[in-house]
Amino acid sequence: MVDTVSDWRRQGHGVLLCLAWVACLVGLSGCAAGGGPMRGDLGAEVVTPSDEPEVRRRARIRLELAVNYFESGKVAVALDEVKQALVNDPTYADAYNLRGLIYMRLNDLGQAEDSFRRALGIRSSDSNVLHNYALLLCQQQKYTEADKYFVQALGNPMYTASNKTLMAQGLCQARAGQNEKAEQTLLRAYELDAGNPVVGYNLADLLMRRGELKRAQFYIRRINNSDLANAESLWLGIRIERSLGDAVATRQLADQLRKRFPESRELSAFDRGAFNE
Repeated sequence: MVDTVSDWRRQGHGVLLCLAWVACLVGLSGCAAGGGPMRGDLGAEVVTPSDEPEVRRRARIRLELAVNYFESGKVAVALDEVKQALVNDPTYADAYNLRGLIYMRLNDLGQAEDSFRRALGIRSSDSNVLHNYALLLCQQQKYTEADKYFVQALGNPMYTASNKTLMAQGLCQARAGQNEKAEQTLLRAYELDAGNPVVGYNLADLLMRRGELKRAQFYIRRINNSDLANAESLWLGIRIERSLGDAVATRQLADQLRKRFPESRELSAFDRGAFNE
C-alpha cells in the first residue's frame, strides 16, 4: 500500500505530482481489500471463500502477487502476473483495474483506458475503478468527463475512500482552472481527513492565489507546525507569511528550509528572491 505520509515527505505535492500516486493508493486498496474478491456494485452479494470458484481463486492469487510487485516498483513483473490472472479468469474486474493502473504507470494511456472500461463493463458501479478512470481522463485533460466519473464514484454509499476521491477530484478541478470548484471540493476532503498534507497544501495554494492570505496561512501553518513539513510546504509558507508582512515567521520558516533542505530548489528560489515563481 502506498503510504500517504511517507510519500509526502519524499517529494513535493503540487497538483500535477499528486495525481499519479492517488490512483495507486485508491486502486490498490480496491484490489487488495479483504484479500479476496470485491463487489463494488450497489446491492451486490459479497463473495465468501466457500463461494469462490477455483478459477477465481487461482486468479486472485496471481493478482495478489501482482499487487505486491506493483507496490515494489516491479511493473513489468506485475503486468505479467495480471495477464496470468486474466488467463485464469477473464471476468476478473479487479485484475483489469490493476492492469489499468500499470499501463498508466507505463504511460500507455490507450491500454489503460481499455483496461478500466473492461473493468467497468463487469462492475459498472465499482468506485475504485470509477476513481481511477476519472484520473486517467484528467491526465488526458478530459476534465468534464473526469468530473462525471468522480461524481459516480462518490455516489456509492458503501464507498470507504471518499476522502481520497474528493482530494483527486479537487486536484483535477484545479488542474482544469476551476479554482472555485476545486476549493469547495478540497474543503469537503479536508472535513473528512484534516490531517492529509496534500489536501491542506493545495487548499493553501489555491487560497493564496486568490489573495485570501489569512485563510491560506491557517492551512499551511498546520502542516509546517507538524512533522509533515517538507520543502514545498515551507516555501509556500514563506511566501504567504511574507505577503502578510510577518517578518519573524518568514525568517523562521526560511531557517527551517535552509537547515532541513539545503539542496532544494525551494531554497534556491528563496536565495534568488524569486517569490513569485
